[in-house]
Amino acid sequence: MKSPSLFRGLLSFSSTTMVSRVLGLVRDVSFSAVFGASAATDAFWVAFRIPNFMRRLFAEGSFSTAFVPVFTEAKQTGSHAELKQLMARVAGTLGGVLLVVVALGLLCAPQLATMFEPGALDQAQKFGLTVDLLRLTFPYLLFVSLTALAAGALNSFDRFGLPALAPVILNLCMIGGAWWLAPRLQQPIMAMGWAVLLAGLLQLLFLLPALRGLDLLALPRWGWQHPQVRRIMRLMVPTLFGSSVAQVNLLLDTVVASLLVTGSQTWLSLSTRFLELPLGVFGVALGAVILPALSRHHVGTDRAGFSKSLDWGLRMTLLISVPAMLALLVLARPIVATLFQHGSFTALDTEMSTLAVLALSLGLPAYALVKVLLPAFYARQDTATPVRAGVAAMVANMLFNAVFIALLYVLWAPPGLREGGWMAGIARLQGLHLGLALASALASYVNFALLWRALRRAGVYDHQPGWLRHWLRLLPACAAMTAVLLAGRWLWPDWSAEPSILARVGRLGVLVVAGALTYAGALYAGGLRLRDLKEA
Repeated sequence: MKSPSLFRGLLSFSSTTMVSRVLGLVRDVSFSAVFGASAATDAFWVAFRIPNFMRRLFAEGSFSTAFVPVFTEAKQTGSHAELKQLMARVAGTLGGVLLVVVALGLLCAPQLATMFEPGALDQAQKFGLTVDLLRLTFPYLLFVSLTALAAGALNSFDRFGLPALAPVILNLCMIGGAWWLAPRLQQPIMAMGWAVLLAGLLQLLFLLPALRGLDLLALPRWGWQHPQVRRIMRLMVPTLFGSSVAQVNLLLDTVVASLLVTGSQTWLSLSTRFLELPLGVFGVALGAVILPALSRHHVGTDRAGFSKSLDWGLRMTLLISVPAMLALLVLARPIVATLFQHGSFTALDTEMSTLAVLALSLGLPAYALVKVLLPAFYARQDTATPVRAGVAAMVANMLFNAVFIALLYVLWAPPGLREGGWMAGIARLQGLHLGLALASALASYVNFALLWRALRRAGVYDHQPGWLRHWLRLLPACAAMTAVLLAGRWLWPDWSAEPSILARVGRLGVLVVAGALTYAGALYAGGLRLRDLKEA
């Protein structure tokens, strides 16, 4: 596949994803303003994180990475009738399996709540609320997985725009739930559960006309014995874990966060939104665009094309993720204060969320690079290597969790707080969620390092020329941007004390525009041109 096609695909995917991520930010601003940070919001984030974790696996991870290579191969080597039959068989099999999974999830909601929120077992109202919300949000898994099937098929035909736009529906439903439905319910937070359920159904319906336009819409049929379906399932089982280590770590962090002070779940959940923009717009977009291209190069035994496409993806990732990390480190507090500190969201919530943003942003380059490296394995239908790397990263994450929480507790806990024992102490000491965020960031680098080493050992990627020139453009541009942002922070040091939201927005807008223009200008001065982005 020619590099300009990759670039156009990236622009199509990322531009529509940008709409979704910006609305996701509006969603979280609405959520924080209406509900703040409380036991009820912690209950919702736990109930939403479980099916949302599945969404990440299926929509952006496991299913796409298993389905797209097989579907692309069938598209290139078989007839359209066979391709349509494959769609029907996969839809029927996937839908049937997930119906059983969803039924079990509804029946076992109390057990799931116990597993992922053990800290609420002695809080009957919070635990019951989590169970009720989980029964509303869990069916979302069925709808969003079938949406992922439709999106994977569209991506294989280089239709990236509509699949990237589908998540907009979720954000619109949740915004409507917060502002319109919540005030009308006896338990306002339940509005968010209904919003998630409705959004799942609407997302699926949104993509069906596009499938019909490609003549791929057929009545789902059970196809467990179909050879290509079985092949997809065999690939999918290991990728269930390997493609979403960051999400597995976040889910495990949910368990640990339930043992911490009330509000920790909400602070962590809101802080991940600041990773969603660069990750979703560029990291996930690059992975989605590169996977079909790498699959075609692999099927055609085009090693040079494979290396060039992957190399292009790695350079583009660094071009975005490194300055994004630095900007978040400098602007974490101004961003959180500007977007969230109003309504029920307090200055303390801003401080606690800022801690998580600072820590998570340190791992941003690794999170994004992993999204680009994984397709290099899945395009070759190598699912074992990402699993091994993922297991190592998950174990490292849990060890880092224990180390950082213990270290922060020893450093921060006053003597009086330690008298009741460790478990009672960490449940009352604010800020320990910082340890979870630091552990996730560090574990992402472990995952990246293991994948990179395995890729080089496999001998399928040839290092392309021009990397020294790339770094000599990137690093000075990042330094110039950081200097401008630090100067802005020196000029406006205190954001929480500024009562005017409009003043905060104006200041933040000035800093963001100044930083972006400085970065782009420095890259241009270093010799980077648009044609360089199109090369592979």
